Amino acid sequence: MRLHEYQAKELFAAYGIPVQRGVVVDRAEDVLTLDLRYPVVLKAQVLVGGRGKAGGVQLAATPEEAREKAARILGMEIRGERVRRLLVVEAARIDREYYLAFVVDRSSRRLTLVASAEGGVDIEEVARRTPERIVKLAVDPALGFHPFHGRWVARRLGLSGPLLGQFAEISCSLYRLACERDAELAEINPLALCEGQWLAVDAKLVVDDNARPRQPDLPADEETTELERMAREYDLSYVELDGDIAIIGNGAGLVMSTLDMVAHFGGRPANFLDVGGGASTEAMRRALDIVLRKPGVRALFINIFGGITRCDDVARAIASAPPPVPTSIRLTGTNEEEGRRILEQAGIFAFTDPEEAARRAVALARGQ
Repeated sequence: MRLHEYQAKELFAAYGIPVQRGVVVDRAEDVLTLDLRYPVVLKAQVLVGGRGKAGGVQLAATPEEAREKAARILGMEIRGERVRRLLVVEAARIDREYYLAFVVDRSSRRLTLVASAEGGVDIEEVARRTPERIVKLAVDPALGFHPFHGRWVARRLGLSGPLLGQFAEISCSLYRLACERDAELAEINPLALCEGQWLAVDAKLVVDDNARPRQPDLPADEETTELERMAREYDLSYVELDGDIAIIGNGAGLVMSTLDMVAHFGGRPANFLDVGGGASTEAMRRALDIVLRKPGVRALFINIFGGITRCDDVARAIASAPPPVPTSIRLTGTNEEEGRRILEQAGIFAFTDPEEAARRAVALARGQ
């Protein structure tokens, strides 16, 4: 779950990390009444990168200029996401930019600090061009991250004097936030020096989806669609796509290969839905309900390889409420004969070959 910049900055401020004064608005007229010092920066609040290059970050010297630029930014699309809110912050005079983040490193199974004296740009580009300018420190979870760790990193970045100690304090605060908020990524880019003071000019926070029950005060996840949220309530793995062939399978690997098969034969999957191993009749009914709610679905492809999942349970769900769109089914595995008997009684045919079933699904979506 990714948070908007303004949401991340609210948490940063709560943990003592210095951020700019700012206000969130959703109407251009609201900019005229803000109690902020000019010039200001208007920043589109979207959950995608590349805002600046797309024109979603603008500097304004006066309230009227800010209103005009806000009107241009609000409503624009940045990489497919419409801008509905702006964060308006007081502009800062930046002397030097750094990069600071804690990220879950799955290879070391630890939170790892990543820092660089080259902030304000993609850290991937720095790693590719000048990897020696990146400092990394995997944090021992039993020991944690302490000021002496932060001072060691600061020295590696060429810092000294009061700035060194302040950097260490910010690093410790960011680590505490990452741990307490179950973050997969807590990033400041840039962490800027502004007239001798540190300032988190931008903020990114990605929280582990599985930790949502431990973080009840976090805002609603705006990355997920209504159907994705519904599927999550039913413990189903569902991702909405832009095609017209609904997909249901059991097992993430099988569903991924199903998407590939459909695409290989010229079809466009409408979703990824994994009912999981041991899916019950009720789970299958819920899966059918969810995938068929998506507008524009022209066909349905159900690909079941029964192991823990029983083919007769799947068949009962399909037969009890036959899908209203043309459907192609591949059904093999545990209790296959009983599953086929149930489907045949309902006048439904099932393939055994997944490629045949995929070809049929694509043909059905084309009206053939």
